[in-house]
Amino acid sequence: VNIGKMDSPIEKWNLIIGNLALKQVQATVVGFLAAVAAVILGWIPEGKYRFDHSILLCSSSVATAFIASLLQGIIMVGVIVGSKKTGINPDNVATPIAASFGDLITLAILAWISQGLYTCLETYYYVSPLVGAFFLALTPMGIVIAAKHPATRTVLHSGWEPVITAMVISSIGGLILDTTVSDPNLVGIVVYTPVINGIGGNLVAIQASRISTYLHLHSIPGELPEEAKGCYYPCRTYYGTGVNNKSAQVLLLLVIPGHLIFLYTIHLMKSGHTSLTPIFIAVYLFAALLQV
Repeated sequence: VNIGKMDSPIEKWNLIIGNLALKQVQATVVGFLAAVAAVILGWIPEGKYRFDHSILLCSSSVATAFIASLLQGIIMVGVIVGSKKTGINPDNVATPIAASFGDLITLAILAWISQGLYTCLETYYYVSPLVGAFFLALTPMGIVIAAKHPATRTVLHSGWEPVITAMVISSIGGLILDTTVSDPNLVGIVVYTPVINGIGGNLVAIQASRISTYLHLHSIPGELPEEAKGCYYPCRTYYGTGVNNKSAQVLLLLVIPGHLIFLYTIHLMKSGHTSLTPIFIAVYLFAALLQV
C-alpha cells in the first residue's frame, strides 16, 4: 500500500490472492509442526504417549491454523484496503489488529474444533485423521497459487525461517508458562500473560512495519540505506533523529500508561487472583518496559 503497489486493481487482486494462498500454506505447515512439537514436549517429561491423542492434537492444530488464517487474512485485507481509502497508515493499525484478532479467533476455533474431535474420539475414531488429512491435502493447491505471483513466489522459498523460529520461541514460552502455572502461588499470573505479550508484541510490530515500509521506500531489496548500517544498540534506536527513532520514542512512552490501564481493568474484574501491591506493580512495569 505505502509504495503504491495496490493502486492498480489487477495488481491489487494478484497481491491479495497470492498472499492469502501463501498464508494458508505457512499456517497449515506451521500448525502441523507446532502440534508435533507439542506432542514431543509433552511426551518427554511425562514418559507417556497416546497415538489417538497425538492425531487429535495434530488434526485440531492443522484445522485451526487453516480456518483461523483464512478468516484473519480476509479481515486483514479489509483493514488494509479500508485504511488506504480512509487515508490511515496501515503500519499503525494493521499489525496490532492482526495480532489481536489472531489470538481471539485462533483460541475460539481451537477450543471448538478440539472439543468436537474429542467427543468423536471413542465412537468415530476415524474423524480426527480424516480432518487432518483433508486440510493437509489442500496445501499443494496453495503452493501452486502462491508460486504464480512474483511477490509471493520469493517468500514461498525464503519466508520459512522467521515463521518457524517464531513457533519454536513460542513453544519455549509455553514451557516457561507451564512451569509457572504449576506453582500454586503463581497461578494468577496467567491473566497478565496475554496483556504483557499483547501490548509488547503490538508496539514492536508497529515499529517493525514502519521500518519495513521505510526500507521499501528508500532502498531496494538486498541493499540498506547508508544510515541504516551498523549495530542498532538501544541508544541509537531511541536517541537518533530519524523517522524510525521518533516512532520508537512514542511507542516506548505508551508502555507504562497502557499497562496501568489494563492492570486497573484486571483489578476491577477481580480476575488476577494476585494482589496489586506496589512491589508487584513496580516489577511488572519494569518487565513490560524492558520487554519493549
